[in-house]
Amino acid sequence: MDFFNYKDGELYCENVPAEKIAREVGTPTYVYSKATLLHHLMQIKDAFAAIKPTICFSIKSCSNINLCRVLAEHGSGFDVTSGGELFRALQAGGDPKQMIYAGVGKTDDEIRDAINVGIAAFNIESEAEIENIDRLAGEMGKSAVGALRINPDVDAKTHAKTTTGKKGNKFGVDIDRAEAVFEKYRGLRHLRIGGLHLHIGSPVYEIQPYVDAVTKAVALIDRLTEHGHKIEWLDLGGGFAVNYKSPDQAKPVTEHARALVPLLAGKPYRIALEPGRYIVGNAGILLTRVLYRKTSGSKQFVIVDAGMNDLIRPTLYESYHHIWPVKPDAKNVFATRDAEQKPVNGEVVDVVGPICESGDYQAIDRALPKTQRGDLLAIFTAGAYGFAMSSNYNNRPRAPEVLVDGDTFTVIRRRETYEDLVAAERV
Repeated sequence: MDFFNYKDGELYCENVPAEKIAREVGTPTYVYSKATLLHHLMQIKDAFAAIKPTICFSIKSCSNINLCRVLAEHGSGFDVTSGGELFRALQAGGDPKQMIYAGVGKTDDEIRDAINVGIAAFNIESEAEIENIDRLAGEMGKSAVGALRINPDVDAKTHAKTTTGKKGNKFGVDIDRAEAVFEKYRGLRHLRIGGLHLHIGSPVYEIQPYVDAVTKAVALIDRLTEHGHKIEWLDLGGGFAVNYKSPDQAKPVTEHARALVPLLAGKPYRIALEPGRYIVGNAGILLTRVLYRKTSGSKQFVIVDAGMNDLIRPTLYESYHHIWPVKPDAKNVFATRDAEQKPVNGEVVDVVGPICESGDYQAIDRALPKTQRGDLLAIFTAGAYGFAMSSNYNNRPRAPEVLVDGDTFTVIRRRETYEDLVAAERV
């Protein structure tokens, strides 16, 4: 569910016309809905309420401190994967005791900073990292807490670049070695390994991979407990999919919970979740204007002002984002955004950006209503891994970000300037 809807023939974000935002802020620009953001956070809380999980928003998916502040104010913790993300989470008012630090390559400085601020736990990816955290904590005269990330060898059936739970992936320790790792590091003086962590990939559209992974993890915890290891929590990671192509493409989180809660209810350890995409994916769109049209051979191109530097997912992951005019003609205002709904008297085009790369596109062979120079388009489901993965490639200033709350909107990140592009180089 989201709060982007067509009213009287034009797209609104909550109660604000998208055209008004584009007119005042310019394009390309990211627009977020506060109501959508909170709806999905609360949906996860309610779905898993029976096991009272600690919810840690995956800040890598969308890291604007103003959006993170909204989530923190409504009880969310944070999953961070770098020193910069830890800094952002703190700037957003996050509670360190609700922060979990993941990542396979934490530097010594990042580990020290996390210990100093008192994070809840490290998700630990290797034996070498176990030894390093224990050493650093000892040198600091402090103690640290960690969860061993296990690789359950489960196929999440997602994109090869975003699957993380199979043998051969760079993440975690193979599940068949986990017991030996716990035994080897049973007597550490400065690091307590008190939990298990797993994350099988993203986006995950099926429920069974989660069931398989959790079943394996619970059985492992039982065996560890029998051997005297005290397991205090199980972190299930995130990865719940969202609707990119159609309203019923992804399973709602309530269905995931219906399958997983019975496996976890009554367990003597706490449960953590690290959703990112599910909370923010459908909470954001990217607005872009048509610059030109052209024909090349049999191809029709619509050239827009949003490039792969603004939204890289289509070329990086071959991902689908629904694209539609903000003010379509009356025949093409659909009640739902569905890839199967074809425009009336439309055309098949490639929607491409201004970047000097053949891979600079937002859609290939896409059926759209006919557009002309100046038309405003909305690229939907762009809240997760949209602005967060944007760059200054081709020396393009990054887009602004806007937050809509009911009848009002606020610029929560200004558009970068040319001076911003060189500011750090003026030495």
